Amino acid sequence: MAARGHVQDPNDRRLRPIYDYLDNGNNKMAIQQADKLLKKHKDLHCAKVLKAIGLQRTGKQDEAFSLAQEVATLEPTDDNSLQALTILYREMHRPELVAKLYEAAVKKVPLSEEYHSHLFMAYARVGEYKKMQQAGMALYKIVPKNPYYFWSVMSLVMQAISAQDEKLSQTMFLPLAERMVEKMVKEEKIEAEAEVQLYFMILERLGKCVEALDVIRGPLGEKLTSELQSRENKCMMLYQRLQRWPECNALAHKLLLKNPDDWQFYPSYFDSLFHLIDQSWSPPEEGEHCPEGAVHHTVAEVVRFVEDRIKGEDDKDSRALRGPYLARLELIHRLRERGCPEESQLGEPLELMVQFFGKFGDKPCCITDLKIYLHLLSADQHVQFVNRLSEAVPLGEQGDEGFAFPDDTKALQRHLCVCQLSRALGLHHALDVEGKLRLIAELKAHYRHGLKFGTNALKTELQFSDMYCLMAAHVYIDLWTDTGDEDMVWQSLGVLQEGLSHSPSNAQFKLLLLLLYCRLGAFEPVVDLYSSLDAKHVQHDTIGFLLTRYAESLGQFAAASQSCNFSLRFFHSNQKDTSEYIIQAYKYGAFEKIPEFIALRNRLNQSLHFAQVRTERMLLDLFLEADIVLSLEESVKAMSLSAEEDDIPWDNMRDNRDLTVFTSWDPKDRQLTEDHRRRSLEEESVWLRLRSLTLRLLASLAALGHSASQQNSEVTNENGVGDKSSILSSLLSQLNQTLQTAVQMAEKRVQYPFLGPPSTRLAPALSSGSCQCQAAALQLSVHIQELETVGLDEPSELQTQICNGFQSLVVQLQEILNKCKGDVLELKEGKLKTQPSLLENLIFFVETVCIVFWMASHCAKILRPLKTSLQKKKKKKKKDANTVMPAVVCGFQELTGSLQDLLAQALEHIKGQETGLTALKLASLSLDGCPEDEASFMKAAMDKVQSSYLRSLQEVGDLLKKRAETIKNLKI
Repeated sequence: MAARGHVQDPNDRRLRPIYDYLDNGNNKMAIQQADKLLKKHKDLHCAKVLKAIGLQRTGKQDEAFSLAQEVATLEPTDDNSLQALTILYREMHRPELVAKLYEAAVKKVPLSEEYHSHLFMAYARVGEYKKMQQAGMALYKIVPKNPYYFWSVMSLVMQAISAQDEKLSQTMFLPLAERMVEKMVKEEKIEAEAEVQLYFMILERLGKCVEALDVIRGPLGEKLTSELQSRENKCMMLYQRLQRWPECNALAHKLLLKNPDDWQFYPSYFDSLFHLIDQSWSPPEEGEHCPEGAVHHTVAEVVRFVEDRIKGEDDKDSRALRGPYLARLELIHRLRERGCPEESQLGEPLELMVQFFGKFGDKPCCITDLKIYLHLLSADQHVQFVNRLSEAVPLGEQGDEGFAFPDDTKALQRHLCVCQLSRALGLHHALDVEGKLRLIAELKAHYRHGLKFGTNALKTELQFSDMYCLMAAHVYIDLWTDTGDEDMVWQSLGVLQEGLSHSPSNAQFKLLLLLLYCRLGAFEPVVDLYSSLDAKHVQHDTIGFLLTRYAESLGQFAAASQSCNFSLRFFHSNQKDTSEYIIQAYKYGAFEKIPEFIALRNRLNQSLHFAQVRTERMLLDLFLEADIVLSLEESVKAMSLSAEEDDIPWDNMRDNRDLTVFTSWDPKDRQLTEDHRRRSLEEESVWLRLRSLTLRLLASLAALGHSASQQNSEVTNENGVGDKSSILSSLLSQLNQTLQTAVQMAEKRVQYPFLGPPSTRLAPALSSGSCQCQAAALQLSVHIQELETVGLDEPSELQTQICNGFQSLVVQLQEILNKCKGDVLELKEGKLKTQPSLLENLIFFVETVCIVFWMASHCAKILRPLKTSLQKKKKKKKKDANTVMPAVVCGFQELTGSLQDLLAQALEHIKGQETGLTALKLASLSLDGCPEDEASFMKAAMDKVQSSYLRSLQEVGDLLKKRAETIKNLKI
């Protein structure tokens, strides 16, 4: 609530207490105070609106809305009422009503600058670009200030960007915007940098690069001062677009003379050289090479230029810059790609990289600099290269363990860089098991030795030697994936937990721990780890998948709900926040940012993760609550879920996941490839389609159930039910097609790198049989719908088909349950073994039982009236009372009995698992060969896994007990 300044009239004084109560969150007192005030002053509109805000914040939305509309229909023009209504409508997520409010105010007070600008911003919130253009011009006519004029111009540009027809934007909107700006240029009214930026943006979108270049290089370009080298960067971009390679080359060369460390101009310099060579360009015999100055058009000139820059760095007394040395390696890489013999003039890559290490090895960036150019070394040079680097690392005397340690942080950084480069060259992966264990011992020794350099570090600072610890964990993971020895993963968890105890803010430790716990099927410790990462804003989209992929599938339903909320809260606030960013950009003239904000909003709305979280959250709510807290129909209604509408943008889906969030030094053959990314997205999309169709089918089933309960058994509402049945059939055929695609995809068995994207639940869902069983249950609901038309009078093939379907479902459910049997955690020969797949299968069983139950519940709604009708007919005919029940009724009773048996079996299995887990005494586990402190971290990790499994089993057991109760009540 905006704080009020000096008292303008008595009403401000009267309203002050209500504002204070609302500001302090005391909404009930605000309502009471407003009521008191309204008794004395019935026409004090603002008091009514403030009361409405109090009602809105106490959950009485309808009452608040009707009160607000009372005031809005009076079309108030006092500032207090308008601002209060704006706040209320924003909290109600109804920004379109703010625009109507100010439209009325502007009509009554046509010369108010404030109301006109509020109207413009109200249109900006709802993206009404045409009305924004008109409002901007109306504002300019009242108060001829440049910003208002350019608001109108920018709104034209936004119409061009948002137009569906590209031709319309190129022939109407953008040319009109260009003419509007040119008018101001001719009249010499351009004042601010933002106005020049906007002119440049318009010319760039029209493809008028030559005109844009004239603007940048002319007097208007002098206004571009807020960014360093803004004019040069824009010129470079335009030269590249216009393919003016001589100018591009000369400008890059000129800028590199000024600052030889400015890397962005080296690629432009080299690119332009090779374009000039390809075009056989030669300089004119007389005069300048080009408007930008001299052009280097031969490899010899460029080699000389780079060598001169390096010589300049070598001769300096102060510390050398990295740019020229990296430029030399980049040039070798490019010359080698083109097969140019001049490559040899620059020197041998191995020697140059050793020299680079000598100069910059004590900087943490050395590894990322050299890693890019390791391919310049031949395979037989790898060991020689690492040995040469090791010679340049100053280490002390060898200790008792046979390892020599660095004496300061610079030496430590050099040694660490050598270890990282060894891993990137694949030397770690080539070692045998003994070699890897020896390497781990060395890395751990270096890690612990390095801790002495960070004894005074703050909790938020990282230890100098943290990367040794992370690398040791990576080598343990290599051993686990290569040998299958689960001891290795426990040791990896132990070393990471130890690292985290010394560096509580190390995000890489937390991310890797999170991944390992999830792979072991333990979700409980993951929630705290993710919370401590303190993911901000867009990170909920880029790394949220690490959490939501495993949440529900590991049986931690409460935590799964919380994980989905983390992400959903961000996606929903993004809509509101983006509007505010756009308004601020207009206010401060940051016009080039407005299209970026809108692109970000679209990117987030089309996010794969957003669609997944939305779908999984709704499915989770149904599994946990439908027919327990509310009926399936009520649950679907509460979610505003529609079977007919598919709100997922399948054609424009954006994969915003950050699949390189884990620090990795793996060699190229073990890294994530574009093919992995593509296949992962395909797999995610197919799984999402399966889940989305399942959700819509349940909504369709709920709609059918609603219709069935409303009808008389003998009267058919042809429009309603017939239409809903056809939606159900259409969705089922889509589900079956998607299942076929899914089966083909699962057969390919794509293996992703360990630190790459996690596999979806698709393959285990198919191998457990749950997808097929769910589809069969939903298919049965169509046959049951047909039965409603046929009736139960005569035995029919349909009844036999349905009965066979019931029996088949029971068999399939039993098979899924059998795949859950086994110990999820067990001690074998003194070693701790996990089987997280059993837990995942148990969740598939729970989900499938829920869907079968909803099908049975729908069946009961249809069979009840049919059975009653049949009994009435038989009474009229006064036949023998012991008439045989229709087959489908008997089949249904058998189904409910079998479901109760299956749930009893499942609960018995869960109880057995819980007993077994509780009886496991991990404290007695002897971790031979591990020092005591390491063993304590490993045991802590084991305890977390054990506790998490127990929690999962308990939550699954509680849900199944509730389902067992509801199945008992399923009678006809």
